[in-house]
Amino acid sequence: MTEPHVVIVGGGFAGLHAAEELTSAGYEVTIVDRHAYTTFQPLLYQVAMGALNPGDVTYSLRRWASNDRTHMASFRRATVTGIDLENKQVMVSRGAPLHYDKLIVCPGVGANYFGVPGAAEHTRLIYTRGQALEVRDIIFSGLELMAADADPNRRFTAVVVGGGATGVETAGALAEMKTQAMPVLYPQIGVDNFHVVLVEMTDRLLGPFDRRLQRYTRRTLARLGVDVRLNTAVKEVAADHVDFADGSRLECDLVIWASGVGGHPVVADWGLPLGRAGRIVVDKDLRVVGHDDIYGAGDAVICNDDPQPQLAQPAIQMGELVARNIIAADKGEPRQEFVYNDKGTMATIGRNAAVVQFPRGPRLTGFIAWLLWVVVHLMTLLGGRNRVSAMINLGVRYFAWPRSAAGIVGDFQESPAQLSRGETTRE
Repeated sequence: MTEPHVVIVGGGFAGLHAAEELTSAGYEVTIVDRHAYTTFQPLLYQVAMGALNPGDVTYSLRRWASNDRTHMASFRRATVTGIDLENKQVMVSRGAPLHYDKLIVCPGVGANYFGVPGAAEHTRLIYTRGQALEVRDIIFSGLELMAADADPNRRFTAVVVGGGATGVETAGALAEMKTQAMPVLYPQIGVDNFHVVLVEMTDRLLGPFDRRLQRYTRRTLARLGVDVRLNTAVKEVAADHVDFADGSRLECDLVIWASGVGGHPVVADWGLPLGRAGRIVVDKDLRVVGHDDIYGAGDAVICNDDPQPQLAQPAIQMGELVARNIIAADKGEPRQEFVYNDKGTMATIGRNAAVVQFPRGPRLTGFIAWLLWVVVHLMTLLGGRNRVSAMINLGVRYFAWPRSAAGIVGDFQESPAQLSRGETTRE
């Protein structure tokens, strides 16, 4: 009798944790991902700000498969182009279709632009390694242009849309670059010539957090020089400006979209039921609605009766439960419904400043919260080399700040605003 074969679409938090559970139970597992690596998304903004190398937050999926002691795991680098539900095959862009006994879909997420005109065309995301590098290069090329022009009236404006954890962390890192790194690295540029704007359509930042932590976050960002604009909705995004719902306009060089997470756009062609924001609809036991042999996990799925936050911990726990439910079903045992075990939520704002909220514990701010954030994120990285490398880079950045702020740089990249003005940094 051959081992049951489980195909997992997506090598993120959910997919890898499901694979580990299944291979330990004797299942043959194949992970399919369009990238050759898994990405630790919570630290991608650090890559975008030049604090970490992209290799610090990525880990080879082939290396992961080769480390599997059961020798039951394999990896296929390909884009899933469709699912043949009748013949139980995953259609891929490279190689032969993959037959499955059970299928787990956890392809990650895309942006939810909420129908804002121009947002998809003129904003930047930080969901992938490539996107983080693009943002990094736009920022540093903009600073280099300003330094070369030496125009006291020239300004670089970065707009971050979304006051959740990603938006707050990105805006805080940009503000630290402005207030501490720029005077050392770019003495030709006045601090006021770098403008960081954080836009949030509601009346508070970090919506799920305690009100005291929300107030602390806003005060800290303001102290760092971030222009925080609450109750401000984006109406339209153009190449060189943002229009707001109140009729105002802001000229800008870079717009980072951190507002709203939706399903990955490729899932629309898979023939699976889609719900809010294009996410795959699952039952409480994480089976895809209407499909007994297909399960879903992670940010790309939604249970309409019990929607979960799109964070790392729910994805990890979903992946583990999906594996256990597949094993239980094959044994004739009942499947379990997903119940999220909230271990706490955290967000960093800047150097020595963060917020941590435990479900039934203290609310932490300041250095202790920041240190806890650093430890948790370093421990969660895959691979000993990655942990050591990230620890060294963050340590050098901390103790040698601000002179180490731009130690990691890359190629120049034009922003939409630079292109619209006819500027170029390419030789």
